[in-house]
Amino acid sequence: MELYMLVGTFSIVARDPGNGDFGVAVATAAPAVGALAPHAIAGIAALSTQSFVNVELGRKAVRIAELGVRIGDAIESLLKVDPHREYRQVIGVDNQGSYGYTGSKCVPWAGHIAESDVAVAGNMIAGEAVLEAMLRAYRRSSGDPFPLKLLKALRAGEEAGGDVRGKQSAALLIASKNPRWEYNLRVDDHSDPVNELVRIYNKVVETMEIFKRRYGELMDIMRL
Repeated sequence: MELYMLVGTFSIVARDPGNGDFGVAVATAAPAVGALAPHAIAGIAALSTQSFVNVELGRKAVRIAELGVRIGDAIESLLKVDPHREYRQVIGVDNQGSYGYTGSKCVPWAGHIAESDVAVAGNMIAGEAVLEAMLRAYRRSSGDPFPLKLLKALRAGEEAGGDVRGKQSAALLIASKNPRWEYNLRVDDHSDPVNELVRIYNKVVETMEIFKRRYGELMDIMRL
């Protein structure tokens, strides 16, 4: 397993109890985090792989979970054969619960919190308060659409200190059996990536509502 640089990242993974969708929201002070960290399969699982990131760990773990293996067991099986596992940080969630791993050589402050249907993690962040703020924001936004709950959690983490190096990229990925345009968004290089991601999300939702009014039933033939 190769070693990739993406230290200084904070993320949230969650399962929507209402419809079973899985989602990931992540931000970092490096470009194109959406190309590396988030992985998800509709109806199966979602995870974020970060710190000295291994993209194959994310890709393989969700595929193993697709075979009926718990996401935590899938991640652990891959970490056992990874000589650089102490540099890794991974969180995942599936239909049976959540999982978190923070290697002993992740750049401090590093840690994670895993609850029944949600997990948060960060490394090279301002402290545990970042993760606690993310969980509070997620829980308090229960009336919002699932993607917006994840984005509010991400913004709360940034406001609590986020990545101590600064800001550069952010991403949102929702795995759903009913996909929508706003379920796969990235900001790869921006001075305020989390707020830019929220702006793009709102713009896409607004545009889709315009299209629905304009094209009506024709929207049903679209396949995303």
